Amino acid sequence: MKKIQTPRKTLAAGIARVLKRLHYPLDVMLLCVRWYVAYALAYALSLRNLEEMMAERGIEVDHSTVHRWVIKLVPLFEKTFRKHKQPVGKSWRMDETYIKVKGQWKYLYRAVDKAGQTIDFLFRAKRDKVAARRFFEKSIAHNGVPESVTIDKSGSNLAALHALNAERETPITIRQVKYLNNLVEQDHRAIKRITRPMLGFKDFHCARVILSGVELMHMIKKGQMKCRGETPLSPVQQFYSLVS
Repeated sequence: MKKIQTPRKTLAAGIARVLKRLHYPLDVMLLCVRWYVAYALAYALSLRNLEEMMAERGIEVDHSTVHRWVIKLVPLFEKTFRKHKQPVGKSWRMDETYIKVKGQWKYLYRAVDKAGQTIDFLFRAKRDKVAARRFFEKSIAHNGVPESVTIDKSGSNLAALHALNAERETPITIRQVKYLNNLVEQDHRAIKRITRPMLGFKDFHCARVILSGVELMHMIKKGQMKCRGETPLSPVQQFYSLVS
């Protein structure tokens, strides 16, 4: 009988195949990707700055190569992280924030629970009922059904929740209380602080991937990753453990 691979083994194998094709030492690629999603945007470091920083360490790597590593590896890291993400609460606070792409505002849908733990995120080109519903469907698929969702006065978010409740036997409680939603609005700041110095992305797909890397590091720093073993791991060690 053919042995069925576990999701973790499948994802780890996928990461290993990508790393093998990129023809650089593993520690160099991981270091560049981590620096970019965790620090480069926050401190206005460009890909060329990272190229210079690696050159000072005796490693010749083109800035376009670093960008390619980020785009190829971050989605794989995110998939692996989701297998080890801590459970979240059933009381959600949901809101969207603005991210500029090619001079136009796009929308990053985000939600946290009442403890401030990130539930999920979704980057969309439009702010409407379809986008909001897609966000809720993705969040529920990964985190289970919430007991309540707190939103702002957005009509599209409210319409999306009503549409979901129309298909459910037990409806999700909907609350539109501004002070309760301050929690997610405050959490937006951590993401905006990292992305603001970049002054806008140039490509929607690249923006979506990079934002997922920023969110990934944000969740790791919050302690939302289940760690194997009894010894606590630092956020940096947790990030590197995603490929082990």
